[in-house]
Amino acid sequence: MDGLQLDSFQGMIDFAKYFVAALGFLLVFCTIYCKITPYDELKLVREGKTAPAISFGGAFIGFVLPLHSAITHSVGFLDMLIWALVAMVVQILVFSIVRVIFKDLVKQIEDNQVASATLLAFFSVSIGLLNAASMTY
Repeated sequence: MDGLQLDSFQGMIDFAKYFVAALGFLLVFCTIYCKITPYDELKLVREGKTAPAISFGGAFIGFVLPLHSAITHSVGFLDMLIWALVAMVVQILVFSIVRVIFKDLVKQIEDNQVASATLLAFFSVSIGLLNAASMTY
């Protein structure tokens, strides 16, 4: 094997390492997010409710944006893991803070009120964008 082939092989290993880690973080994030919300998003979505799908989707995107930035801008694998963890904590805090500010948010999402879910999704994505931008050191 020549040097170019070895570089390509190493690139595939690095890709797999980062991609699998990112998928693992997504799984952990979704699990934690579903545990901290007092309603069962997946059950409500299976029942055909739109509001929990919107709020959960916003949180998901709000986490993926800084996760992307962590992968793109990290100086190494461990650095990416640390910043991915920061992204997760920030996104969990978004839900907690918005829930405190809007007292009826949980009930409204459970009751399939799309306006409340959309607001939460916009907060999640907006903070995710700020979080991602802040990782471009």
